[in-house]
Amino acid sequence: MTTKDYFLADEPALLALAETLANVVKAGQSKAKQVLTIYLIGELGAGKTTFSRGFIQALGHQGKVKSPTYTLVESYQLDAWQVHHFDLYRLADPEELEFMGIRDYLDSNTIILAEWPQRGAGVLPEPDIEISIDYAETARKLVLGALTTRGRELLDKL
Repeated sequence: MTTKDYFLADEPALLALAETLANVVKAGQSKAKQVLTIYLIGELGAGKTTFSRGFIQALGHQGKVKSPTYTLVESYQLDAWQVHHFDLYRLADPEELEFMGIRDYLDSNTIILAEWPQRGAGVLPEPDIEISIDYAETARKLVLGALTTRGRELLDKL
């Protein structure tokens, strides 16, 4: 796995990195017409939803980005992408994703952002990029890992 490490002092730095990744994704969209899957891993309050908000807004969403903690998924139709933001913290069994029609979320030109992806193991698509967010006192340490060729291409452009 190819990785890149970032030390981010505050929330604006986290949002800036999310925006940078979104811009890299936008720049490569014309040749990539498949699902892009990004896993977000970290403790409660580490910044997974904040990162997702920055990423989704940088892709062009103008409104609020709601946490999908209680709904499991919030979807955003953008000009070039359909973004599905999953928060699987409250998921009791990965099979619940099958019951909610997970396959309907996997069309081309789709981005899956999955918080707590381990709770959907075996049902969620494998990640192109895995983002681990850890506390570093009052700051955050992010490790972006590329797990596919497409993920490596995106990380190489960061």
